[in-house]
Amino acid sequence: MSSDKQERIWQVVSQIPRGKVASYGQVASLADLPGYARYVGYVMKKLPAGSSLPWHRVVNSRGAISFKPGSRQYQAQKSRLEAEGVVFIKGRFSMTRYGWKP
Repeated sequence: MSSDKQERIWQVVSQIPRGKVASYGQVASLADLPGYARYVGYVMKKLPAGSSLPWHRVVNSRGAISFKPGSRQYQAQKSRLEAEGVVFIKGRFSMTRYGWKP
């Protein structure tokens, strides 16, 4: 894993404001890594325990959480997003309303 690529992804994710979300592909594009959406997911998965990076604000482009519904990780991400004002309807949220537009 390239530390330069990883660092660029971390820099983008650190800028996502509270109550907003960005898709994996959007983070990849903003990090100047078009086509690296899956890599963004991998980088988020490998964050050190206790990281202060707002990983929970990175979601899939369909306006949903990528973890399996009902899993511990899904519940943790959903709780964090709801605490920031993101409203879920039938397991999804509006990317138009909550999507980050830097």
